[in-house]
Amino acid sequence: MKSEVHRIIRTLLLLMLLASPVAGAPGPADEGSIFTLWPLVDYRSSPKEGFSNLSLLGPLFKFQLSHDDAVLAVRPLYYREKESALKSVRSDYLYPLFSSESGPDVERVQALRGLLQVNSYRRSEPGGEDESSMLFPFYVKGNSAKYGPYLWLFPFYGDAYEKFWRDEYHFVMFPLYGRTVNRGTTTRNYLYPFFSTMEGEGESGFQFWPLYGESRKEGVYRKQFLAWPFFFYEKLDLNSDSPVTKITALPLFAFADGPQITSRRVLWPFFGYTDNRKSGVHETDWFWPFWITGRGGGVEVDRFLPFYADERSPGKSKEWYLWPLYRHDRIETDLFQQERRRLVYFLYNDFQERWPKAGMSRRRTMLWPLFVYRRDEKGVSSLSFPAPVEPVLDREGIDRSWAPLWRLYQQRWNDSGDSAVSLFWNLYWHEARGSDLACELFPLVAYRGGSSATDLKLLKGMVRYRSGAKGAHLSFFWLPWDISWGETTTAGGEGGGSAQVH
Repeated sequence: MKSEVHRIIRTLLLLMLLASPVAGAPGPADEGSIFTLWPLVDYRSSPKEGFSNLSLLGPLFKFQLSHDDAVLAVRPLYYREKESALKSVRSDYLYPLFSSESGPDVERVQALRGLLQVNSYRRSEPGGEDESSMLFPFYVKGNSAKYGPYLWLFPFYGDAYEKFWRDEYHFVMFPLYGRTVNRGTTTRNYLYPFFSTMEGEGESGFQFWPLYGESRKEGVYRKQFLAWPFFFYEKLDLNSDSPVTKITALPLFAFADGPQITSRRVLWPFFGYTDNRKSGVHETDWFWPFWITGRGGGVEVDRFLPFYADERSPGKSKEWYLWPLYRHDRIETDLFQQERRRLVYFLYNDFQERWPKAGMSRRRTMLWPLFVYRRDEKGVSSLSFPAPVEPVLDREGIDRSWAPLWRLYQQRWNDSGDSAVSLFWNLYWHEARGSDLACELFPLVAYRGGSSATDLKLLKGMVRYRSGAKGAHLSFFWLPWDISWGETTTAGGEGGGSAQVH
């Protein structure tokens, strides 16, 4: 396939080069080549780096090769990326509607962000291939290594194993009957959620929701409720050295008592306090969870939302001002640091991560709907404008399949001074690497030069000036001859300064 795509690209470029008088003479093979006919074609190659890129109709079509890695995009309908090192292929179809992934250990197809899935997992042992598929919540099919195959046809009949945070699911004509098993505890529901029973090793319970329910496990816990969610009685952690008794009668009071904790709340959620002797934190509530103060154990909490909040604990801090106007979060350890600042959720977002001992960092700054700035762990920075979606939905699929369609300005640069700029999908562009510079404002002027050679074109080569080791050359109207001077000759000595017509 790769050779066929290469052949198609070479044929297309050859036809366009033959048909258009704006094509200039290529440079040395290892220096690469650039051909543009905005907005129809943009082709760039660098054989020395094993890189080539063909774009058609601005950002709509893209084919890129980088050594053995390949990217093919027909935006926004299709995007395909092949990574040879991981032996994987990933494809998006009108992201996020449909996507597929293929690798040594997995084949996955999904739609609607995972609501529809078809998965195949390969393991090294004999017979180690599992398949599963799902159209949630109506159809689920798979195979559990522990329990065997299962099928779920909601709401008529279903079984599922090791799915959705439970060991087992069983139901018939949901909500008439259902049974779940998790960590040895079996819960049966009749006309869910109104009637249920529970049983396990030393464990039993039932409920007639919302009127009354109780459950217990000998030596572990006991729970009761009456007129849910108003009255509760619970005895928890009976098998530990710090059992807790909780009595709740909302909104009148909520109490919790134990060797390591005392909690009182009156006229919930307005007044209360919690004394946690294990962590050393004493918390006072005026309007939980909005007005709270806490001290002790390295923790300092002052929360008076929506006006102000300052919460600090070892290695962490969080600040709010005029919620949701401004928020600042921080995590700091010896190995990792993370800092995030936000204005009105997604209006402005500055997210930084650092690994001090590894000497690496990365940053992402977004201002809706104006720009997105990124800096990766390798020190490569990028800036794009505008950004109508990325600050709200910061997803790789948006960045691959959709964002290039509206990015009028893009720039990339690194700490070595290399940079690339694109305006209006390469109507104007420039690339700088070391002492080499290439730029173009289509169709007026194009320049390519470095320490040893210069190539300047006006009106796509109607007037062209070149200079290098063999002297300077000036040509007009794409004619096959030119005016040259300063060329060194071997016969009769040096011919510096003489003008010749070729």
